[in-house]
Amino acid sequence: MKVSFNWLRSLVDIDYDVQTLAHKLTMAGLEVEEIHPVAASFKGVVIAEVRSVSPHPNADKLRVTEVDAGQGGALLQIVCGAPNVAVGMRVPCAMVGAVLPGIEIKAAKLRGVESNGMLCSAKELGLSDDHGGLLALDSTAQLGQDIRAHLDLDDVVLTLKITPNRGDCLSMLGIARDLAAMTGATLKVANARGFSDQNAVNRAQNNDSVKISLAADSACPRYVGRSLLGLDPQAVTPEWMKRRLERGGFRPISPLVDITNYVNLAVGQPMHAFDRTRLTGDVQVRWARLGESITLLNDQVVDLTDDMLVIADASGPIALAGVMGGKSTMVTDDTKDVFFESAFFAPDAVKGRARRLGLSSDAAFRFERGVDPNLCVDALALATELAVGICGTPATTVGPPSEASIATLTPPSIPFRLDRAERLIGLPIAPDAASAALVGLNCAMTATGERVWLVTPPSYRFDLTIEEDLVEEVIRLIGYESIPATAPRSTVPMLSIPAARRSRWAVRHAVAAHGYQEVINYSFVDASWEADFCANTTPVALSNPIASQMSVMRTSLLAGLCHSLAQELNRGQTRGKLFEVGRCFLSPTDQLADQPERLAGIAYGERLEEQWAATGQGRADFFSVKGELQTLLAGLKVDFERTVHPALHPGRSARLILRLDDGQPVALGVMGELHPRLQQKLEFAHAPVLFEVDLGPLLDTPNLRYQPISRQPAVRRDIAVTVAEEVEVAALLAVANGAKPPIVAEIALFDLYRGSGLPAGQKSLAFRIVMQDTERTLTDVECDTAVSNLVEVMHQKYGATLRK
Repeated sequence: MKVSFNWLRSLVDIDYDVQTLAHKLTMAGLEVEEIHPVAASFKGVVIAEVRSVSPHPNADKLRVTEVDAGQGGALLQIVCGAPNVAVGMRVPCAMVGAVLPGIEIKAAKLRGVESNGMLCSAKELGLSDDHGGLLALDSTAQLGQDIRAHLDLDDVVLTLKITPNRGDCLSMLGIARDLAAMTGATLKVANARGFSDQNAVNRAQNNDSVKISLAADSACPRYVGRSLLGLDPQAVTPEWMKRRLERGGFRPISPLVDITNYVNLAVGQPMHAFDRTRLTGDVQVRWARLGESITLLNDQVVDLTDDMLVIADASGPIALAGVMGGKSTMVTDDTKDVFFESAFFAPDAVKGRARRLGLSSDAAFRFERGVDPNLCVDALALATELAVGICGTPATTVGPPSEASIATLTPPSIPFRLDRAERLIGLPIAPDAASAALVGLNCAMTATGERVWLVTPPSYRFDLTIEEDLVEEVIRLIGYESIPATAPRSTVPMLSIPAARRSRWAVRHAVAAHGYQEVINYSFVDASWEADFCANTTPVALSNPIASQMSVMRTSLLAGLCHSLAQELNRGQTRGKLFEVGRCFLSPTDQLADQPERLAGIAYGERLEEQWAATGQGRADFFSVKGELQTLLAGLKVDFERTVHPALHPGRSARLILRLDDGQPVALGVMGELHPRLQQKLEFAHAPVLFEVDLGPLLDTPNLRYQPISRQPAVRRDIAVTVAEEVEVAALLAVANGAKPPIVAEIALFDLYRGSGLPAGQKSLAFRIVMQDTERTLTDVECDTAVSNLVEVMHQKYGATLRK
């Protein structure tokens, strides 16, 4: 909403400067977003009349003029190059010494001819970009008057951000009323019209009465109109109205259209003007019928649906109610007879229709937010007075108003309890202050008890419907700044954090310590990604995705990491280690979506950055990433088992099984090389290695327990056993660790051999067995016995034999 400061001061008696006014409006909820002057800063420009124009002796495009600038009859000689300069026109004249935007006027000679000033265009005054000629002024403009005063150029426009519930402030009158209520200033207008002269309405009457019927009275409870006959089609919009319209954000078009826009801007009642000669029969407000269409003022052809409210005559729809008029009945430059429409349309009957059709109109903007249902008659009277005053002729006649309404629209009464208001505000409120605030809003108040009133808001405050609305108005008008800044008093106990609990940041730092870089991907992914990486799951589909390639919620982090890696490689990177911590979204169960939080990573290319001291490290593979995972999972009992996953290589993938303290297995996650099919699709030169695990177990690590360092020497024995090819090393280690005696500290695989010297279908596994006691030195017999027992256990379970 754009507000002219000078126009506002003509409506309400205030003496604030612009900055003070802007602060008061903002603190009262009418936020001022922008303040800008209507014209650039300049001085020394007066109104002058061109008395003579003659050719320049030395320049074809210049003219030598004599102008009367109201300086006691003396004429000024000024050289001018404007193509529209003519004798008798009144124009702005910058006197010698005047300061214009970017230039100071001095006496000079132009091509040998003396020039004492400059005749100005709108561009030279900083009023517009039009530099096609001099700014022509009204012939009644007073000679010698400062142009700033004549054109009211010392005005300032404030841009207000009106909240959707304050549709009553989408007019100059609405802003003036609210300003008067918040400051106690006197409102200078007695009614919505702001006119005391009733001559225009009471002048000669004609018998042209248009019958109006309401077939959709719930959507349009009130509709009034009036015919004006014999108007002057050659009339022009007065400059004062053009200025006010332009400063309010409206573009002047023609007198009749400008009048309806002015009424809209001045009092907040959208109106429409029909060419009376183009109306056929009676006017009806009804819902559109299937198959009907209308061509709007902007030439847009609309196929109407049965939820669109229309104004219709015998020929069919002639306007889309509350949105835009139809082209078939529009006023033109030849219109002499007009029918003004002033109606109240319910917000629900207008809401969304303009947006659906790709339209934007000031009428729809206001009707969607609400308009005073009792403003129609006064707005019609104002439009009548303006039309007669601007376009009237001696032959102009005013028809009787035609009205159709279902009932008097009165707002409901609301109980207001001061005690409850004080509890909600947190501040004691004097009864006189609360009453003054509500009375200042033109609310009717009836006492029904001690500190209790029954409040009836005015019809234009349709946003006041419950007691809390009144409480908000009371504190808004008293002033939010009057509420003391009281710091809340509370005690916040320090919660104990288990020593074994680590934060998500600690996990992130631990992963980053292995050379991984964190990425954050969208939770919305392409449905094809889910089909590739999570073929066995059904993703959660979005009913209103922000883009076609973000139509489902992710069920895994792996797809996002792969596509992030692909983007890095496309930008010239040769290696990459990325990780992400985020939630996945599984299919809903029992009306609640399962949203596990996971940690996932991807490694591609050389293990280390290229450098002189690290050569031959090789690419990241299954075992290097497994080692990094084991470091992150240190302290947890985790087994790696062969698995099949739609996104991973069928022979180089594993699932992670977490063993709880009671021995129960819990699925923790998966890891492995990317499936060859996806490697080819994403155009990776070689397969990256991925992992994805649940984050929860990584946050709850086992408690650390101190173990003393043994002073006794350790004994190492290496053994090599042959087993069937299908026997897994993890199974052998699990059996050996389950049966190891207390003196065995470590059992680890250090070599694998397949080849000559072994039976077909066999492999050789070499284990390191470290034995140590904290109190004494071990004997050879104890060590040999322990090793023999371990070999025997592996033999009995998996047929392992010592390699000869």
